Amino acid sequence: MGAVSTAIEIAAFNLLLLTGVGPVAAKVIASLIALVNAYIGNREWAFRTRSREGAGRQMVRFLAVNAICTAAGAAGVWGGERALDAIYGETGPIGLNIVNFVSIAAVTVLRFLLYHFFVFPPARTIPVTEQPSGRLGP
Repeated sequence: MGAVSTAIEIAAFNLLLLTGVGPVAAKVIASLIALVNAYIGNREWAFRTRSREGAGRQMVRFLAVNAICTAAGAAGVWGGERALDAIYGETGPIGLNIVNFVSIAAVTVLRFLLYHFFVFPPARTIPVTEQPSGRLGP
């Protein structure tokens, strides 16, 4: 699912750049477009064995994690664009795509860890303190 979401984000990012949207805005919008696919894919495929209790809380946590990750990705594109401008005097589409790809790679690690431990945590098991013996009396 990650590869599909990444492809959606890269395609949307480039389409938005072609229509004249700035790189940071394109990054945010593209991330939000890919977010829909990411939720469905993670909930129904990657973390399908995890508890489905508290779906509303999961959705809130998912949105919070993705707000943080989208902001981190946008900050990465912003910083990368500034760095390329400072070094080369301009940022072309290839440079912007490299910056976008690096931001996706960095945020993917953060996003996976947060999904794994915070959004779709493993089900908690209740420890058994005493095993029944099968006998009727003490």
